[in-house]
This record gives sequence, C-alpha cells and structure tokens, in this order.
Amino acid sequence: MTGGSRLRAWGATLSGLMVVLATLTACNPYQYYEGTGIHDTTAAEVAGGWKNVEETRVVLRKDGTALFERLDGQDFDFDDGWRLSGKGTWQLTDDDGGQVVRLALTARTQVESRSTSTVTATSTPEPPSTYAWSFYVDRDQNDELQLFFFYGDPDTGNTYVMTRETGS
Repeated sequence: MTGGSRLRAWGATLSGLMVVLATLTACNPYQYYEGTGIHDTTAAEVAGGWKNVEETRVVLRKDGTALFERLDGQDFDFDDGWRLSGKGTWQLTDDDGGQVVRLALTARTQVESRSTSTVTATSTPEPPSTYAWSFYVDRDQNDELQLFFFYGDPDTGNTYVMTRETGS
C-alpha cells in the first residue's frame, strides 16, 4: 500500500468515526427547549376554561385556584397512562424563554387510565396524589392563546395542547 492509499484509508476511517460520534451525541431540539419567547400575556387572559382533544378540561380561576379533569402526566409520566382529576392552584410565571403556566394538583378526586399499548396492568405505577405541570404559553396562527407541554420521550417533541373552551 502506498503512502497516498494509506492516507485515503485513514481519512475514510476517520470520517466514518466522526459520523458515528455525531450521531451518538446529537441533541434533539426539544430536549433543551427554552420557551416560546412570549412575554405579553396577562393572568386575566389565561384565566378561564381550557380543553384538549382527549376530553381533558382545566379551569383556571382568577383567584389562582384550578379544577382539573382527566389531565395526563407530562414528559415520561405520560407513558404511565394515568389521568388525574381534582383541585389545585395555578400561576403565570415569566422566565427568560417566555411565560409558563404552573399548575399544581393539591387534592386528587379521581384517577382514570388512558388505554395505550405501552401501558400494562403489571407495569403501571401508582398514580401520584399530587402533581405539578408546566405549560408553555403560546399563540396560534390566529394570535389565539394556547397552552402546551411536551409528553413522552423528549426526543420526539410530542406536544399536549390545550385550547380555550368556547365561551371562556
């Protein structure tokens, strides 16, 4: 093998190694999500009824209390399949990345199970009696307020979106 051939072989090996390392260390954009950049929402705008397509309902009262119906867990807790109902509190916070609605379930009144293929009776942990969520504040293409969090594996970027209830 000539010097030029060895150099090309070494270059090809090094290039392949770099591709493998880049793949193994690649970061998903959702893993380090920093927010929507929205800073102009008021607590009065956020107060009211919210729903999603999975029959979840959340009522955020102006006095900082909240009612929850069938609210799923966020991040990896979503995979456990439980849905919580009860009473709690909420507050609108503003971080560098944007505003966040922080919900805290303080009194659980009901637990339901979401039917999924990843949840089995033997692997489902006990649902929590209290729980906290962080919903990012965003606006849709019509400038309507919406709240969301990520669920499941953060690498997938799945969002659990709540929209304003009609008449709220």
